[in-house]
Amino acid sequence: MNKTNEVPERRDIPENFRWNLEAIYPDFDTWQKAYDDTSAKVEALKDYSGKLGEGSSTLLAFIKADEAVSLEVERLYVYANMKSHEDLRESKPMELAGLAESLMVRYAAAVAFFEPEILALPHDYINDCIKNEHELTRYEFFFRKLLREREHILPHEQEVLLAKAGEVIAAPSNAFTLLTDADMKFPDITDEDGNTSELTEERWYRFSRSKNRQVRHDAFMGIYGTYAKFRNAIAALYSGSVKGDIFTSQSRKYASSLDMALFSENVPESVYGHVVDTAHKYSAPLMHRLVALRKKVLGLSDFHFYDLNAPMTAEPEMRIDFPDAVDLAVKALAPLGDEYLADFRRGIADRWIDIYENKGKRKGAYSWGAYGTQPYVLLNYDGTIHDVFTLVHEMGHSMHSFYSRKTQPQVYADYTILLAEVASTTNEALLLEYLLKNSPSPENRKWLLSYYYDMVRATFFRQAMFAEFERETHTYAESGGVLTPDYLCSLWEKLNAQCYGPEMVIDPELCAEWARIPHFYTAFYVYKYVTGFTAANAFASSILSGEDRAVERYLRFLKSGGSDYSLNILRRAGVDLTSDEPFVRTMKFFEDRLDAWDK
Repeated sequence: MNKTNEVPERRDIPENFRWNLEAIYPDFDTWQKAYDDTSAKVEALKDYSGKLGEGSSTLLAFIKADEAVSLEVERLYVYANMKSHEDLRESKPMELAGLAESLMVRYAAAVAFFEPEILALPHDYINDCIKNEHELTRYEFFFRKLLREREHILPHEQEVLLAKAGEVIAAPSNAFTLLTDADMKFPDITDEDGNTSELTEERWYRFSRSKNRQVRHDAFMGIYGTYAKFRNAIAALYSGSVKGDIFTSQSRKYASSLDMALFSENVPESVYGHVVDTAHKYSAPLMHRLVALRKKVLGLSDFHFYDLNAPMTAEPEMRIDFPDAVDLAVKALAPLGDEYLADFRRGIADRWIDIYENKGKRKGAYSWGAYGTQPYVLLNYDGTIHDVFTLVHEMGHSMHSFYSRKTQPQVYADYTILLAEVASTTNEALLLEYLLKNSPSPENRKWLLSYYYDMVRATFFRQAMFAEFERETHTYAESGGVLTPDYLCSLWEKLNAQCYGPEMVIDPELCAEWARIPHFYTAFYVYKYVTGFTAANAFASSILSGEDRAVERYLRFLKSGGSDYSLNILRRAGVDLTSDEPFVRTMKFFEDRLDAWDK
């Protein structure tokens, strides 16, 4: 498209390469009118407060009014933010995004009465409303899921007290963010070209992939050595966060912090156990084998953590124009069938995607949209093989959203975080398999294999190690243990040795890596990366092997949205995370790819 290296202005990008936000609102004036109309409707929702127990017709009237308002609030918010991402230098879209954010907050405040009021009503009342009002039957699972929380809801005075404690409980997380993002500074290092370069978290990944081992070492020492110096302060913050989790779980009468984290999605602890246990079982035969292979390929006499990201082989030097990337994606996703491919092509033709970089455009990539809109994908496509993987990944999200919104009513159109990465990762697995089978050279094939190895290491084994760390620290603290820096570093050292094996040297600085992980301040979240990766690999394996009705089951999954608990949706599609079968299948997939290195 752009024949020079200069980044173009937004106005110079042809319309067919830009997403079609005009399908939501044709211009700012239309957005403003919708905003003004919706603002008044948000305030009107408060009129239902205290009246939900007056009968099924009133309950239904509120739900209908709430859905109509929330639909428009979401559309206003999504449009304004995506419009601002087109060029962050433009003030008008930023102004709209600020207004939309304020409206979102006002909407949340206006309907805050709903859940407490429903939970205070007799269970039989809700059942009678559903029986008496046919239109309420579609909300049966919604109410069942909400009422399940009742046993953990406290009397009003205690709820008020717990809400006031929320700011105190959030203090460690807020302090960690300020310390690590604003106050903590890393030393300068000398880069590959001999220039002095400022070391930041954002630059760590690039430096960790340097062909120059001294650069990798210095970047590691700069980042990890700095965190090690702050280990006492960060241990106090993390301990405070864990104590907050324990306080909340005990106040709400959960069996443990882990029980509280899993309860809302109705996930049994056995699933969490499968994540940790699978990583334990397959570390030695597979992960340790990968570390040994990396050491051999890189020709190193000793192997350190800072060698894990070093490329095993050069990335293919090929430029793939966007139309060719789409053709490649269509061929790779062909196993998903004609319906999926037709809708995928339709998404490209209907301008779901904002394709190329322009000056001021938001970096990275994402999939977004709202109920009642088409999905939208932001890319900064530059023609690399990485960009093709990003294309199929983000379109995986968008196709999931497209089918969920098309098939499900508004109340069930959104899928949960537990399911969020399944479709995107399935698409990546299918693309990888296609490229491996059609690789033009052994060098390209080895790069693709190494790409997959990195994915398994980072998304399965590393996140499973994080999950085990969280379980160990919370269990230890719940039994009265104190989360000292020495305890945390010792635990981290043990987990790394267990994960990576005897071929990797555990540097003292690595033992403080726990202090670097922001996800630990949202307890028991990271296991979902492992379950999503596992489910995606199970789906891809069954589809590629031609299992009977595998594609049909997968499309049913994409169309299910949030209409049931996540594990039930997956189980009906053929992936049962309460058993170890999909985890074992994923490890077999990994083993086969390891075997392929020398073939």
